[in-house]
Amino acid sequence: MSTNLFTEFEEVSAKQWKQKIQYELKGADYNETLVWKSLDGINVKPFYHPDESPEPVQVNNPLKWNITEQIYAASAERANKKAHEALEKGAESIWFIIPSEEIDPGILLKDLNLTEIAVYLKPEFASEAYFLKLNDSVEPGSKVFLQFDIIGNLARSGNWHKDQKQDHKVLNTLLQKCKNLESFISVDTSLYQNAGANIPQQLAYALGHVNEYFHHISETGVSKKVNFQFLISVGPNYFFEIAKVRALRLLYTTLKSEYDFVGECNILAQPTRRNKTLYDFNVNLLRTTTESMSAVLGGVDSVCNMAYDAIYHKNNSFGSRIARNQLLVLKHESYFEKVANPAEGSYYIETLTHEMTDKALDIFKTIEKGGGFITQLKEGIIQKKIAESAQKEQEEFDEGKLVLIGTNKYPNPQDKMKEELELYPFVKHKPRKTLLQPIIEKRLSEKTEQERLKKENEINSEN
Repeated sequence: MSTNLFTEFEEVSAKQWKQKIQYELKGADYNETLVWKSLDGINVKPFYHPDESPEPVQVNNPLKWNITEQIYAASAERANKKAHEALEKGAESIWFIIPSEEIDPGILLKDLNLTEIAVYLKPEFASEAYFLKLNDSVEPGSKVFLQFDIIGNLARSGNWHKDQKQDHKVLNTLLQKCKNLESFISVDTSLYQNAGANIPQQLAYALGHVNEYFHHISETGVSKKVNFQFLISVGPNYFFEIAKVRALRLLYTTLKSEYDFVGECNILAQPTRRNKTLYDFNVNLLRTTTESMSAVLGGVDSVCNMAYDAIYHKNNSFGSRIARNQLLVLKHESYFEKVANPAEGSYYIETLTHEMTDKALDIFKTIEKGGGFITQLKEGIIQKKIAESAQKEQEEFDEGKLVLIGTNKYPNPQDKMKEELELYPFVKHKPRKTLLQPIIEKRLSEKTEQERLKKENEINSEN
């Protein structure tokens, strides 16, 4: 008797499966009944079979992923202390947000083992002097990632840091002189996701975004060994998001080869803010858990979880602890660190990866024919496309087709949030002069929440 039980059964082809399904449908149309189209423009079939599945995607996934803690560095001394405390409590990587040039990088990074611990630094400014000081503060081989993204800043704020020429001058200084940093060019794709772009758009804009940098670096004539970083936001569509991460690596590798670059790709992931809610906020714990799972299974290098109360509470030790513990449970109790590429060979995910890659390439080619990513930003085309996708998603939420439990489905009328708001949780409108229309992040539930808060105020005024 064979020890392989599968040999005891005849193989069933994809054609045979379809015939059986069609028979069971009793005349109903297969495509209309069982195939659904996502907001990403992808037709999802009821089953996937090796007869119709593409070759597995070859991606260079990391052997391990890091639990990352984000720290706002208002003071170099206090931020350094918080970093050490976070590492003692299970964090494996630190992400500093640096608001000004007054934050001394030597003090900020004091006694951190930079050859073992990945440290991400996100400056809210562009300064040659500061970046050179940072470079001199670390040893060669340090895992220090400077998140300098002049194009991302342009897309988010509508302006360059100073102007296009000066910003690229700072970038050239990094390319020529900052050799001690693991990486210094970042591509922030989280903006597109949080603003409502669908997945093929996110991937295409990431590709167009990085292509601008590739083109600039090629023109400068410096070394073609430049490591890139991507900051991504992970949405709620579990398998789609796994495929998105894999497609991003595949697209980056493909584009890199066209320029004969040899740099590596590092991906830092966060859960999206777009589906997070003010009311029934504990559901945010479930959302961030599955989104972090997608990031890990897709193959990111680091995950920085989002606190369940981040949209309305200031940073607090309890929220940070819970967010960190979610990742600790995934890594050490759910064994999410045991396999480097767990999605490899899944017919469904492999197919999604290829379909997303193809759709993203089509959008990318259109962008390049239109003059490139920066040109299309200046002309407002990127913003228009994102707004169209965001509107479709918003309509599905408003109609109840896209469900956020506790908000547009099973809301608890006893929930009161007016007294809990430490932060303004909605889009802030600050009229200012900009070079182009900025891309604005917006949560799906904002209008619903504003209406509920208004009712709370009316009830309080009556009482």
